[in-house]
This record gives sequence, C-alpha cells and structure tokens, in this order.
Amino acid sequence: MKVVGQSTVRRDGRAKVTGRATYTADLAPGRLLHGAVLRSPLPAGRIVRLDLSRAKQMPGVRAVVCAADAPTDLAGWVIRDTPLFAQERVRYAGEPIAAIAAESVEQARAALEAVELELEEARVLTDPTSALAPDAPRVHPELSEYACLPGVALHRDGNVAAQWEHTTEGFEEAFRSAHRVVEDRFAFGRQYQGYLEPKAAVAHYRDGRYVIQSGHQYIFNLRDRVAQFLAVRPSDVRVEGQTVGGGFGGKLDFGPEPYAALLSRAAAGRPVKLAFTRDEDLLVATSREGAEITIRSALDAEGNILGRELLSDHDNGAYSGELPLMSGIVLLMGAGCYRVAEARLRFRLIYTHSTPTGAFRGVSGVPICTAVEEHMDHIADELGVDRRDYRLRQLLRDGEPLLNGQVLDDVHIAREGFDAIERSAPWATLDREKEPLEGIGIATCVWLTNPLPGSASVKLNEDGTAHVVTGGCDIGTGAIYQGVVQVVAEVLGLDPSQVHVAPPDTDSSGYDGGAQGSRTTRAVGRAAQYAAVEVREKVLADAARLMGTDPADLDLDDGFVLATGQPEKRLALVEVLAAAAFGSGAIVGTGRHSEAPIAFDTSRASGLAFPALPTPTYHVHFAKVAVDPVTGRVRVVRYVVAQEVGTAINPTAVRGQIQGGVCQGIGYALYEGLRVRDGRYLERTLKDCRLPLAIDIPEVETLLLEHPDDSGPFGAKGAAEPSLVLAPAVIGNAVADAIGVRIPKIPIAPEDVLAALEARGIAP
Repeated sequence: MKVVGQSTVRRDGRAKVTGRATYTADLAPGRLLHGAVLRSPLPAGRIVRLDLSRAKQMPGVRAVVCAADAPTDLAGWVIRDTPLFAQERVRYAGEPIAAIAAESVEQARAALEAVELELEEARVLTDPTSALAPDAPRVHPELSEYACLPGVALHRDGNVAAQWEHTTEGFEEAFRSAHRVVEDRFAFGRQYQGYLEPKAAVAHYRDGRYVIQSGHQYIFNLRDRVAQFLAVRPSDVRVEGQTVGGGFGGKLDFGPEPYAALLSRAAAGRPVKLAFTRDEDLLVATSREGAEITIRSALDAEGNILGRELLSDHDNGAYSGELPLMSGIVLLMGAGCYRVAEARLRFRLIYTHSTPTGAFRGVSGVPICTAVEEHMDHIADELGVDRRDYRLRQLLRDGEPLLNGQVLDDVHIAREGFDAIERSAPWATLDREKEPLEGIGIATCVWLTNPLPGSASVKLNEDGTAHVVTGGCDIGTGAIYQGVVQVVAEVLGLDPSQVHVAPPDTDSSGYDGGAQGSRTTRAVGRAAQYAAVEVREKVLADAARLMGTDPADLDLDDGFVLATGQPEKRLALVEVLAAAAFGSGAIVGTGRHSEAPIAFDTSRASGLAFPALPTPTYHVHFAKVAVDPVTGRVRVVRYVVAQEVGTAINPTAVRGQIQGGVCQGIGYALYEGLRVRDGRYLERTLKDCRLPLAIDIPEVETLLLEHPDDSGPFGAKGAAEPSLVLAPAVIGNAVADAIGVRIPKIPIAPEDVLAALEARGIAP
C-alpha cells in the first residue's frame, strides 16, 4: 500500500472542522476554579505597596497569590532571569504581580479590581538604542549573577543579554582594497503570532505533583519551566498536551501554566483554569523581536563581494526566552547563499522595558535574511546590473563553504529553484511588461531544520490497528496527524485511518524537542519509522513461525502478511497478533532520531548553541506588486515559491504550509504593526494589529523541489518555516522596484509609501 507521497486526509481534521475537538479552554473538571492575573500598568517602576486583603474577601475567591507566596527561584530557558511574579520592581507593562482563583471568571476579575497597588514609575528603556545609551539604567542590575544554560557563551554586559561577534583575519583588508562599498540600515518591527487559540491551561495539584493540561508546542520545555518556577523536580510536574489551536513559536515557553499550578496548590488542590483573553494574550505574547540591522559589503571592480559586515541588534524585551540561543544566526545567514570571503558579524540581544520577545516562525533569521536580500538588490542597482543575474553570478557553488566553514555540496538546488521560477514567471518578460508603479522582486536563501532529538514508540493493537506514542506535538500543521501517521502506515502496510496517535504526555512519552524549526515530520517521523520497522520485523518473525517460512520471504500489506510471489499464501495480521498475545507478547517498537554532527570551522563558530546549518534546504521566491499612489497601499499581484522539501510526505500538507507561511510573511511585510512607544504597545487589539485578510493574499503558486535525504523519513526534510522567511525580502524588493526608492523597514506601511512617492515628486 503506497501512502507516502499521497495527499491523505489528516487524522484530526474531522473533529476540528465539525467543532468536536476539545481545546484547553473547553476543559471543565469537577470543582473547577477560574484564574485571573493582576498585571503591571507600568513598563518600569518599583512596587511601593501591594495590598491583597480586600481581594481575599471578595465573593467566590478561593486563592490569592503573589511573589510572597511563591519560591524566589528565577526561571529561564537559557538565562534564569525571570521571576514568577514581579519582586520589588516591574520591568514591562503586563508583568504579573498577583493571581487570583475564584468560582467564576467574573468573580476572579472583580477581585482583581479590589487589589490596592501603588507603583513608583522609573525611566523606561523602550528600544535597543535607548538601552545601549551610556547613561541607561540596568534593566537587570543582577545580570552577572543569573544562572545560565551550561556550555552557551553569552558575553553579557550592561543591558546586553547575549552577544556574539567574529571578525575574519582578512576583513579589514577587504574593505581597504574595495572598489566600492554599499551600505544599508534596516529597522524591523515586532510581530504577534496571531494563533486562533489564546493561551490557556488547567492545573491540578494532587499527591504532591502538579498536573498541567495545555495546548503547547514543547511539553518538555514547559515541564522544566514550571519546575523551575515552583522549585520542584521536573518529575514533580506532568504536562498532558491538548489540541493546539496554532502556535507559530508563541507557545514554546511558559504562559498561564505556572500561575494556574500555584493557584491550585493554594486552593487545596482544586483544579484551576487560567485562560487569557485575546487582548491579554496579545499584550504578553512573546512576539517576534524587533531588530535594527546595519549591513555593508565591499566589492571589487566586477561586483564580487570581497567582504561583508553585518551588525544585528535584537530587542529581547524585559526577560529572556530562547533568543540567547540565536546568536549564531548571523553566521549562518549573514552571507545568504552567496560567496563572501571575509566578514565581521555581530549579534546583540538587548534588554528593554517591554514585553519579552521570543520565537516566531523563522526566529531571528527573518530580519537577517531580509536585510541580506534587500542589500543584494541595492548592490545590483548600484552596479547597474540585473538583480536576478547578479544573484546567479554570486551564488555559492557545490563544495564551497558558508561563513562558518561548513561546506555545502548541494547548492545547485538553489539554481534549480531559480530555473523553476523562471519557467513559471519569466523575469525579463515580466520586468519589461510591468505597468507604472508595478514592481517585481526575487530572493533566495538557504534554511535549516532544528536539530533537537525526537522519539516515538509504535504498538500494534489486537485488532490490527497501530498506536503512536510520542512527545511531539501537532500544532495544526499536520506534521503528526498526517506526516508521522503516513510514515507509520507506509512501513506497516496500513491505511492511515488505522494509525492512531496518543496525546503527548511527559509521563509516558520519550523526550521530544518540540514543534519548532520545521523539525517535527523529520525528527518524529524518522523516530516513528525506526519504531515501525522494529514492529514490522517482529510481526514478520512471528508470522514466519506460523507459516513455516523465512521472514525475508514475507511482506505486510493491507492488514495481511503475504508470501512473496505466492498470493494464495497469506495470513491475517489479527491472527498474528492473537498468537503473539499468548506467546511473544505485545508487539511494540521504539525509535529515536538525532541529527548527525556537521563539520565546520570551530575557530569561526566557537561558543554558539547552533554553530552549523543542519539539513540545509534551498528556497527561491518571486513576487509582483502594484502600488496605489492615492492610498499608498501595496497589493501583491502574484507570488511564486520554489521550495526544496526532500520528499513531500503529503504534498497537499506541504503546499498548505507554504501558503500559510507566505501569508504570514506578507502580513509582516505590509500590514502587521506591533509598535512599542514608551514601553507600551500602541496596538492593543487584533483590530489594531491588522492581520492580513483573505483578500490581501494572492494564490500562492508552489513549485516543490524534491531531493530525498537519506537521514529523513523516506527522504523528508523540514518544510514549515522557510516559506515565511523570504516573503518580507521579496515584497520589499518588489516595492522598491515599483516606486524607485527603497523603504528600509518592515512593515512597509501605506504612509511610508506615500512619503517615498512624495519625496520623488510622484503625486496621485
């Protein structure tokens, strides 16, 4: 039975489209209490007085907690800098100060109004520039005392949470000898993940353990974070994964879970549900970080890149999540897919008095790839050469290294991407035929797959169906319910409808690195493939004894064990399982996947969590836009993607991922504002944030490039992230082509376009 490569229906689809799927907010265990969090109205200040006495007397209130009721331990993914509640000082608008559990949501929120809170306002560091000023106060005066993840070099100082810098030996000479130097400066705003389901959790404290139910992307990370906050062993926390209504990186770290857990303990073990409102979720979500990037390239007389400097400052917000791990992204992405001999690279992650930032699809790489690709357009314009042709001349060739010394032996796939785009959207023809205020853009990149390990077990049930148990989470992508299911079904000769998936659970599942970085189908799928192969071998061994033949002469298909070349000689799978139940025992297999080490130049990549590019994939995007001179609105007329995927386990699912990623990228490029002023968001609702609508997004034309990779399940590579990564760059390039001037910021708002048109004397 051929399953891999087919567009099968996802196993969880019917429950979701009919509304029968149960999300965390739907859970209603007996004696349930409802939680609410008191948050700081100021971005920076000192707690002068906090009086909870009136709140404790409010109707229905069963528990009230604050910093005095919690361990003093700090928590953090990389840097342990985050308190559960503000202790003496507040560092961002929205920081938790107290939490309340009551018989109803309304009673809990009413009790919040009864809390007496007095704050003394302090100076606000609203962006990286202000935080780096010589006279800037420290967001964390105790920074040097914070514990850190072992083995990660952070180089912390002042308001810099993490810094990495490297200069090659010939960098200075490259710029001294340059025929020409081209420089750009870019500013990137924040972006809210905009998932359909705001964060929610239900927590029980019972038998000395915390049991947490949450729709989360990375249940083992959540377990560890809650354990840190509550000063208990990780094994004292159990996380039961629930149906997830989207995440995009925003549900990789903690949210309401530790507060619900502490409230449950304070309420004598009664379960507590804490569900964020949409506005609350937006206020405290770990959005994509803002960034300020300077990039300059030294060129010889022919336009070849002799050297590059890329300085990238990223807004950490008040506390740290996973972003300190991202320092190496400037090394991996700073040259793009192009030949750059010498370089100076710097990544700084900077504390500010604003909501903590974190992962969002393409974490930290989106602004860097955008800066690189828009800069390549600028270079081509300065040289007076075609932008597409210039890229092709500068592309790496097979066997040439990235800036980290890692040799890429398959860069020809990027050229295949350009060729595929050219067949669909001929560059010269479209450039020649465009109307006034229309523009076209093209961009390319090499991207990575997150290398964290995955595990899975597969069990055959007595009725011939299979069960997959994994700590991997499906956040709506279908990576588990389509990709992994199809991998197992292919190995065992089953229809995908006969493969079930158990909900992820830290108590019963092996460790998994979470739904992030395009890794789930690849890592969990490979682990499940190993597990299914073990199951297959056990079934064929048992069947061989029953059939009096050699296992090598048997096959599994459609619920039967078949003798090769003897169609009449067959045994139902359920008969083998029945015999095993009274003989060899349950038929179970286990599997694990971790990426193989990658060779790189250690002198260039020392101290980095991700010093090399695991499972590189290649991508080319094309876009055509039209600009309205009256409103400044940019309309995306056409969008084409050539994306390498290894093997498309489910082609429809992969195309859906590409469509969704491009949609988010267009939103970031043109629509989505999440501006910070004086430490506060100006956009406080989804209406203000302005996510793109269906009418804003063209049909995304997808050209899948399949180059199977032996280390992935049936050759699959990561597919989810890179479709977003290039969208802001290709849109920015197309807009510059349309109006004749580059707008060096993201998002490109209508007022930016109108100002640029006015500066060029183009009136409506």
